[in-house]
Amino acid sequence: MSRRWVVVALIFAGILISYIDRGNLGIAAPSIMREFAFPPSMMGVLLSAFFWTYAIFQMPAGSIVDRFGIRIVYAAAFVLWSLASAAIGLSRGLTDILLLRLLLGLAEAVGPIASLSFIRRNFSGAEAGLPTAIYIAGQNLGPAAGTLLGTQLIEHFGWRAMFIFTGLGALVWLPGWLALAPRDDGRQPGAAPAVPLSSLPWREVLSMKAFWATSACVFLSSYFWYFLLTWVPTYLTTTRGFSITEMGRVLSIPLFVMAVMNIAAGSIADQLVKRVGSVFRVRVWFCAAGYFGAGAILLLLVLPGREAVLPVLMLAVCATGIGNANYWALTQQAVPSNLVGRAIGFLNTISQIAGAAAPLITGWILGPEKQFGVALAIAGICPILAAVSLLVAGPSGLERMRLSLSGAMAPQE
Repeated sequence: MSRRWVVVALIFAGILISYIDRGNLGIAAPSIMREFAFPPSMMGVLLSAFFWTYAIFQMPAGSIVDRFGIRIVYAAAFVLWSLASAAIGLSRGLTDILLLRLLLGLAEAVGPIASLSFIRRNFSGAEAGLPTAIYIAGQNLGPAAGTLLGTQLIEHFGWRAMFIFTGLGALVWLPGWLALAPRDDGRQPGAAPAVPLSSLPWREVLSMKAFWATSACVFLSSYFWYFLLTWVPTYLTTTRGFSITEMGRVLSIPLFVMAVMNIAAGSIADQLVKRVGSVFRVRVWFCAAGYFGAGAILLLLVLPGREAVLPVLMLAVCATGIGNANYWALTQQAVPSNLVGRAIGFLNTISQIAGAAAPLITGWILGPEKQFGVALAIAGICPILAAVSLLVAGPSGLERMRLSLSGAMAPQE
């Protein structure tokens, strides 16, 4: 196995751990609300707080990664977020949890930017689908593993032990990263250097349909994804009547299957790109199909009983994974490689604004009665609109955006 694939494996593990840590509060939410007597609106604030700093720090993190490389920056961020997550287990109330979630969001902002920057700089457009799908699989397996592990730890040791165990235990990843991650900035030999964002033709960029389409797509798809991660555990226990361990099983199974399907879909998409000869055409259609499928969660509004929950979640979650994996592979290729860190930072900022909005809006809509109908409808419509927005831009629009940006940046790729 070449060194770049070893680093991809470490990227997979790192992002898996980050999603365990960020998702723990959603798993523990019913227990924390009981212990501290938090209403849903207050729990919504705590679930949202992670995304405030995560969103704000995306662009600065992109610049830092572009400037200093991924090895030391990612390692320092990893230590900080692991300790912040573990410390939630020692919290005494609202202020402690809020501050630690803000710190967690700031530190975790580095993870996706460092990961996707490495893939963009070390894999061609026809190769990027599989490593990106592996990275996205880490995003999916993190919540799956976190749900299974977290519910068991809460059941047997309580929610505080869950945070301490998962936070400190994650540090076993660090020596492998420091030993094997690239010591330079992760670029291929001869790659163009990072350039300032001031070199961008902003007026032209803001006039592109593809710019607005990709921005809308990531906001809408992320709203759905973070609704799934933050409030669906509570939905399953309060509305559908699952116990904490049953909820862990029902939510984790689709996420595990989603990870496998992501890798398979990424590999298939790579092969189709080579056959068709168009990165944008293949990945736009994969994205659209995935996001339309994610809208299947709306079926929960009309299908009563617990039997329908698992198959509906299986379809919606797996389809989301296909859409997300191809979206990030697509957007990596829509910008020059020497701009990729900041481009990913910008799109991730929008994604995390949606991540902040989803739990806040949901908590406000639920009210004391915890009625999920309207909140579920809003979340289910979002991925459908995401697919539509990407189809409006189309492959040709994305290709034109890449060519315009490449022509404006100096030196050119």
